[in-house]
Amino acid sequence: MSAGKVVIVSDGEFEQTVLKSEIPVMLDFWAEWCQPCKMLAPTVEELAGEFEGQLLVGKLNVDDNPNTATNYGIRGIPTLLFIKDGQVVQQLVGVKSKADIKKVIEENLG
Repeated sequence: MSAGKVVIVSDGEFEQTVLKSEIPVMLDFWAEWCQPCKMLAPTVEELAGEFEGQLLVGKLNVDDNPNTATNYGIRGIPTLLFIKDGQVVQQLVGVKSKADIKKVIEENLG
């Protein structure tokens, strides 16, 4: 399933989709009730379009998929995890500017 170029990730698909991804992953941990998450969503979708083919952009609803959020110690949302070769390389918590997120993506694509 995908919303535009953003892949919806669940606990069940996490390992296959995220950890075994051939390309780096930016995973957005969010929830339906979270206002800051809604503010960040358009930025996440824009970046998914800009980096299509170079970066897998996923969204994981923490209410529906508590196991992955717990495993990665997600306490505040929105949280963006940057995962490369199955390892977390960077984490951003809270609403960040597109420029800030893009900088992290570019650092991790290199």
